[in-house]
Amino acid sequence: MTTTAPSPTAPPDKPTAVTRPGDRIFAGLSRGSGILLLVVMAAIAVFLTVRAASAISKDHGNFLTTFEWTPSLNPPVFGIAVLAYGTVVSSIIAMAIAVPIAIGIALFITHYAPRRLGGPIAYVIDLLAAVPSIVYGLWGALFLVPHLRGLNLWLDDYFSWTIIFHKGDPNSAARSLFTVGILLAIMILPIITNVSREVINQVPKMHEEAALALGATRWEVIRLSVLPFARSGIISASMLGLGRALGETMAVATVLSASPTLSAHILDPVGGTFSQNIVAKFGEADEFGRDALIASGLVLFVITLLVNGAARLIIARRKEYSGANA
Repeated sequence: MTTTAPSPTAPPDKPTAVTRPGDRIFAGLSRGSGILLLVVMAAIAVFLTVRAASAISKDHGNFLTTFEWTPSLNPPVFGIAVLAYGTVVSSIIAMAIAVPIAIGIALFITHYAPRRLGGPIAYVIDLLAAVPSIVYGLWGALFLVPHLRGLNLWLDDYFSWTIIFHKGDPNSAARSLFTVGILLAIMILPIITNVSREVINQVPKMHEEAALALGATRWEVIRLSVLPFARSGIISASMLGLGRALGETMAVATVLSASPTLSAHILDPVGGTFSQNIVAKFGEADEFGRDALIASGLVLFVITLLVNGAARLIIARRKEYSGANA
């Protein structure tokens, strides 16, 4: 008796995906939004580059190293050395003050404060994020500047050996890059705090409960379970705050005593920033002067792109070590 092997059966056809009209419309709108964003960014870059090239080609100074900003002279001489230095220094001061405090507030609201206290604090921080820049500027000029004079003198007395905290004229007002940095730190604090708080709230409770079950203290839970998971989000929040600090205009223009002087003494009322220089000089500038200001705006645009690109690289390198992949 012979047996025949069963003939192989053809594999069943794969089910075809059914695309509904709503899915197609949503996919098209999403794709179009992404393309539109790229087009807008490219248009801004082209506009800034064309106008900046027209001004830089007629500059009789070195655009990167010249301290002066006199595009109305004949021949015109202008450069961004002072502006770039002031923008970077004031932003570094703001980040050094705001980021640790913001992370501490976010951890306090999410892990230490009772719900009756954490809710109102979070609500107040949300309100601070909505305060207009000019209000911060007026508060800084009328309240912060007079009250920082004592702190400036104290820093000069005890830390002038660092050169950074040396104050040339003890009687000068506290309209310096140091004051600008403190004001910017107050302005970006709500943004970093809010985003960090939301990221920390996304930490899986099982991670924290597992750490507690192994005998970890509350600080060890935060250090070993919460911060590794939220690291990428906190970096993103910090970069968002840095973006506002780099481009802040009215508050800086209200507080800073701008001058074409580059000094390592951050307590001296000298220096300037890109945004402050643009808002101060735009009204009185002629056509060529506006092109020169656009050239400085192009540099700020490039700095912002580089900062965000660096943040993306940091997040990508640390992503594999994040608890988000667990």
